[in-house]
Amino acid sequence: MYRRILVPIDGSDTSMHALQEAARLAERSAQIRLVYVLEEVYLLDAEGYTYFDITSLQEAMRQTGERTLSQAAEKVRQSNAAVETALLEAKGARIADVIGNEAGHWQADLIVIGTHGRSGLNRLLLGSVAEGVVRVASVPVLLVRAQ
Repeated sequence: MYRRILVPIDGSDTSMHALQEAARLAERSAQIRLVYVLEEVYLLDAEGYTYFDITSLQEAMRQTGERTLSQAAEKVRQSNAAVETALLEAKGARIADVIGNEAGHWQADLIVIGTHGRSGLNRLLLGSVAEGVVRVASVPVLLVRAQ
């Protein structure tokens, strides 16, 4: 039914559950695109500035993203589904918007994303990328809840 499934991942157990569900849906007939979004890093201390090697931090984040994508792609390949990966940079945009834009650009039929199922104050304080994706996506979104 679905030919192009976009799966945002972050290395969490929740995103891995979403990945497993996407692989089941693919059943050798769909292409899976795994995406990892790199966020901007802003560091301020009480005085408004601090010394920190931001270049090293950004490189470490990039390496983490590449490693996470590589490990997830290998899991998809074991299920015999076709897979490709993309490391995306937020460049100040909301992660949900980056994912929604990528789904449109790649012409995804479905987005499969994990959700922590937070509610109340936790949801207010931490926000929800999954909820944001549901709001901006132009294609169906399958939410896979953490177990």
